[in-house]
Amino acid sequence: MSGAVEQVVGVRPVQATGLQAGPAGYFTAFGEPLPLQCVVDWCIGGIMALGGIGAAAGPLIGGLITSALSWRAAFVFQALVIVVIIVLSRRIEDPLPPDPTRPFDTVGTVLSAVGLVLVVTGILAADDNGWLMLALLFLGVLFLFAFFRWVRARERAGKEPLLSTSLFRIRTSNLGLVTQNTQWLLLMGVSFSVASYLQVVRGYDAIQTGVIFTAATLGILVSSLAAERLAKRRAQRTLILTGFVTTIAGIIVLTVVVGGSPNPWAFAPGLLLIGLGLGVMLTPSVNIVQSSFAEDQQGEISGLSRSVSNLGSSLGTAIAGTILVAGLTSHAYAAAMVTLAAVGLIGLTAAVLLPHHPPHTPTGPQGASDPSGDG
Repeated sequence: MSGAVEQVVGVRPVQATGLQAGPAGYFTAFGEPLPLQCVVDWCIGGIMALGGIGAAAGPLIGGLITSALSWRAAFVFQALVIVVIIVLSRRIEDPLPPDPTRPFDTVGTVLSAVGLVLVVTGILAADDNGWLMLALLFLGVLFLFAFFRWVRARERAGKEPLLSTSLFRIRTSNLGLVTQNTQWLLLMGVSFSVASYLQVVRGYDAIQTGVIFTAATLGILVSSLAAERLAKRRAQRTLILTGFVTTIAGIIVLTVVVGGSPNPWAFAPGLLLIGLGLGVMLTPSVNIVQSSFAEDQQGEISGLSRSVSNLGSSLGTAIAGTILVAGLTSHAYAAAMVTLAAVGLIGLTAAVLLPHHPPHTPTGPQGASDPSGDG
């Protein structure tokens, strides 16, 4: 490990690739031995709840280790956690036998990865050079367009693409993916904005910042633990709508109260509302997406679902970071939070468009049809 910024940034793509290669397989590993409805009700709910709690608790744990020891110790701790995961994963039996002869779409992987990286980088360049931002965004869209053209060409040729276009033919699932993307964008955007403001503007150390974030962690913990019971009493659409309304309200409270008070506890009400809102809708959003597809497509849709969530996390950090870098003051902080609230309205709109009745879970092979009947 090195203190050089360039080297730390250089290893991030490798770190991110390793971290995100596993989640798509969780649903397959835990879900394949179980009926699909059991997967939707229990497996996905548990995974998403724990994932949200982990994302919210990360700043507290990292802050404690960084302040008590050093930032290097925080990375060593992550490595030790990964070792534990590897050891425990050896006990998991693979429900699907590996197929070494199955082709891998290398070209599609490169096109999609380069396109997404260019889009996120373009957003980051907004505060530095407008023309560079436009050029990067244009190139990113161009690569993504080339990716979908490549996918269609492979499908017409009878070859397996990286991502099947059939995954985007169900309106309910598409809306669910939008809500997922927005939720993780809000989670990471708020976390980045608040952490930066606390440490740069207020001058708090890593431990103090982590302690303040316990309000959001508590909110996610409480609502996530209650998610399964709520799903049995309320429609998925209702939970997602409630989550977005609560989260947007939390962002407004956080912006208004913090701007008028130097007390660090002023962050607690807003962060608690944000945590409650995000926790209550993380699980139903994934449920809506997963339950729109048959069992034989669960692995593929799990990968797409997780990719969309990761893209939201990247966009949240990029958007908030770009606004803050332009001028890290209380006004820039407020601008970042208002922007995140506006993005939250996009997710809220997608939630409003979801069908009122829960989608029917298809059971036939490759037989997913729009559960709402409007696709």
